[in-house]
Amino acid sequence: MMRELIISIYLFFYKCSFAIFKLCRQKNKIVLIASFKDNHQYIYKELKRVGFSGEIIFLCKKSCYESLMTSTNGPVYLIESGKLLHELKAAYHLMTAKTVVVDNYYGFLAVADFRDNVECIQIWHAAGAVKNFGFLDPTVQNRSDREKKRILSVYKRFHKVVVNSQKFADIFKEAFQLKGDQFLPLGYPRTDFFFQKARHKRVSEKFYAKYPHFKGKKIILYAPTYRPNAEANQLKLDIKKLASQLQEDYVLLIRMHPSVNLTVLDTIGRENFVYDFSREATINQLLIVADYLITDYSSIPFEFAFLKKPMIFYPYDLQNYMENPGLWDKYENIVPGPIAYNTKEIIELIESYPFHEGMYEAFNEKWNEYSDGISTQKLVQYILQRHI
Repeated sequence: MMRELIISIYLFFYKCSFAIFKLCRQKNKIVLIASFKDNHQYIYKELKRVGFSGEIIFLCKKSCYESLMTSTNGPVYLIESGKLLHELKAAYHLMTAKTVVVDNYYGFLAVADFRDNVECIQIWHAAGAVKNFGFLDPTVQNRSDREKKRILSVYKRFHKVVVNSQKFADIFKEAFQLKGDQFLPLGYPRTDFFFQKARHKRVSEKFYAKYPHFKGKKIILYAPTYRPNAEANQLKLDIKKLASQLQEDYVLLIRMHPSVNLTVLDTIGRENFVYDFSREATINQLLIVADYLITDYSSIPFEFAFLKKPMIFYPYDLQNYMENPGLWDKYENIVPGPIAYNTKEIIELIESYPFHEGMYEAFNEKWNEYSDGISTQKLVQYILQRHI
């Protein structure tokens, strides 16, 4: 009850703000709303490269506020922060923009009364999906009719949705209740990185210059995703067993989801085998240097597949995860690699499984068919056509 009251007050504030600022003159302006920085940084740099003469405004959540402040020259405002001045400026820029690009679900969009010539483009923060989201998430069906109506109101603000494959478009149709003509088959800007071989070399050289003690070792990257139940976000690996079997030739880097903070990670790194990289390096840097990826329901494999390196899937809590948030298909039909359910099986796969590049070709064809290394250019050209 209290939650609904707070949401109602929040949306009333934005509805009133939108109504007032819609009276202001529209400008040659692009607003980028971000929960994650990568896609938007690529768009921003390309807009600057081609000499876009209008305004570029960032509205971002706390998770990427500092990084965008330091990596861009344009105005950056916090959203969903409780900072009144920032929220008012966000409402103003949204109502005076011609193009709005979002990378997630933002509640205030439910009451955004855009002008007829405005286009809101969703460029999802993940390159693929294992778990359910949107109206595919079974927990949404248990919500009140009022909540479901509000969620659908947000999705209706997405005039266009960028996708990197027809497969992902089909999932979005159900998840967001969209029509076929709403999709832009351009690929995601962040995937351009995986086509830039010279950049990969620089990333690797920089990484080993900072961490020279990893030279001569094979790197295993463990990157689990977030669990809806906070208590389920635990480190479910037998580190001692892994170290006893693999320490001579391997190191294990652990990259927890940004929303997860485990105090147990503060005590690791003493065996010269396992290291906490949850706050070290970027995920793209880690994907370049990793020789193996171990993950579960994360979207990371959809990008790691570009590199055609071994992947092991470790859904130790598969039955629970199938209940909440659930999967859109059988797990074994989604993932492009062998599945392990305990540490012993992980070790066996690392030591003896016949990994080869061909394992990932069909997966890339299905999920990355529109990604070609120039996705940013294609999207920016589409946007600029609207601003002529």
